[in-house]
Amino acid sequence: MDSLTLAAFAGRLGPVTVAHAVSPAVPKEATTRVRELARAENWTLHVIEAGEFADPDYLRNPLNRCYFCKSNLYARIQQVVPGLIAAGTNTDDLSEFRPGLLAARENRVVHPYVDAGLSKADLRQLSAEIGLGEIAELPAQPCLASRVETGIPIRADDLAFIHRVESTLREFTDIPDLRCRVTRSGIRLEAGGALPAAATARIAAMCRESGRIFAGVAAYRRGSAFVAPEPS
Repeated sequence: MDSLTLAAFAGRLGPVTVAHAVSPAVPKEATTRVRELARAENWTLHVIEAGEFADPDYLRNPLNRCYFCKSNLYARIQQVVPGLIAAGTNTDDLSEFRPGLLAARENRVVHPYVDAGLSKADLRQLSAEIGLGEIAELPAQPCLASRVETGIPIRADDLAFIHRVESTLREFTDIPDLRCRVTRSGIRLEAGGALPAAATARIAAMCRESGRIFAGVAAYRRGSAFVAPEPS
C-alpha cells in the first residue's frame, strides 16, 4: 500500500517510473496488483529480478537480513532506472528495527512520507483520497522471508510453503493479521484473532504432508521472527 500510494500520488504531479522487484519472497498476487495499477495509472513499469537469492549473506538470514535484501534491490533498480529512488517508508517505520534503512542511506534513497511527517494511518487516508479504493485497506504484508526466524537459512521452498499456508488460512477467515512462521520448533501460525478449528486442522495436515512439524498457534506479534543472538 505504501509504495503504490506513493507512485500514484507522484503520478498526479507528472510522469512516473516504477520499479517492482520479483523474487521467491514476493507473492505473485503483489506483482499482479502492481501490473494492474501501472496500466490504470499509466506508469512506466520495470519488473526486475530482486537478486537477493544470489547473495549468501542474505540467504544465511542474519538479524540484519533486510540490509542485504535492500542493498541488492537498490543496486538492481539503479541498473535499470538511473537517478533518485523514492521509497514508501513512513514515520511508523522509524520506531522499528529496520536494517534496510541503512542500505537506503548508502544508496541515497529518499523517503517523501518521512519528510512530510506521514504515518501509516495518514497514508491510508491519502490512498483513499486519491481514489485507490481497496488498496487503501490492504493489510501490512512484508516479504515472505520476514516469516523465517533469524538464523534459519532462507530457502525458496520454505517461502512457497509459507505462501500456500497463508493463502489457505484466508479461505477460512478474514482476520487481517495472519502469519505462518518458520521457527526452530516447526511451523507456527500467528493470528490476530481466533482461528477456526478447521483452519488449524488443515494447516496441520499440510505440515504432515510436506514432512514439516506443526508447532501450533499463537497470538500475532509483529516482528516475532527476529531473534537477537544470545550475548557471548
